[in-house]
Amino acid sequence: MAKESMKAREVKRKKLVAKYAEKRKALKEAGDYDALQSIPKNASPVRLHNRCKLTGRPKGYMRQFGLSRVTFREMANQGLIPGVRKASW
Repeated sequence: MAKESMKAREVKRKKLVAKYAEKRKALKEAGDYDALQSIPKNASPVRLHNRCKLTGRPKGYMRQFGLSRVTFREMANQGLIPGVRKASW
């Protein structure tokens, strides 16, 4: 389980990216790279990192479900994810 501070930091970054998205786009189109430097670093979408919605685990993230592989497996085995079941052949 990730620290709460790490999860909060990621949420804060998401908000900053959304807030400055239009401004970044306009400055890039205008080619004004000096003004881009004045925008906070965390407003860049490159700095976002996908994390599991439940545990906050940064590695083994499955985009389709928004969960880490560990959480996904636990939930799938318990039948909590619709349309997913354990393979057997």
